[in-house]
Amino acid sequence: MYLFLLMTAMPVFSQDNRSAIGNFHIGRDLENRNQIREAELFYNESVRIASDEITRNMANRDSYTALTWSLRRLQRHADVIIWGERGLRLYADEYRIVETMGESYFYLNDFDQSLSFMQRYVNAVPVGGRASVAYFFIGEIYRFRRQFHHADIAYTTAVRLEPSVELWWFRLGTVREASGDFENAVAAYEQVVRLNPNHQAASNGLVRLRL
Repeated sequence: MYLFLLMTAMPVFSQDNRSAIGNFHIGRDLENRNQIREAELFYNESVRIASDEITRNMANRDSYTALTWSLRRLQRHADVIIWGERGLRLYADEYRIVETMGESYFYLNDFDQSLSFMQRYVNAVPVGGRASVAYFFIGEIYRFRRQFHHADIAYTTAVRLEPSVELWWFRLGTVREASGDFENAVAAYEQVVRLNPNHQAASNGLVRLRL
């Protein structure tokens, strides 16, 4: 009985789920359910499959994409750069790898390279699947550099593409407040509170700006 319950609790595999990309997507589903350790098993399996395909000269653009995606989720950012560069030498137009490398450069604190890769991504696929994320990272870099007007443009684009992320609205509010655009900062903070009425920092911002 215990074995039956254990088996039924495991993800159902199809042939695609045995691919590097398939394992990555199972890992993401698990991570979204906060099952982090289980997710890492699938990310590592994705890395193993993709690495094996590369070793046996059977890799395609999905192999390199899945490999960099999974390494990114495992926070192996230096490895993302190494394998991403190899992938882009073969598939220069594989913008999924470009965006992933932009994220890893960000976490490696190489903001110049991160900005370059993120801008390369959004210029090529301005409404691509990761465009909103790319614009958020662009906003973060400009915020760190205190270039608040540029950050405002990037965050505004991010929330236009994906309006349900409270963190992005909050960041937008902070850079508007920092640049003295108080009216529009209030609008951003109000959107944060709509998404999450318990967001204390946004509520504090509203109190501060409405005095």
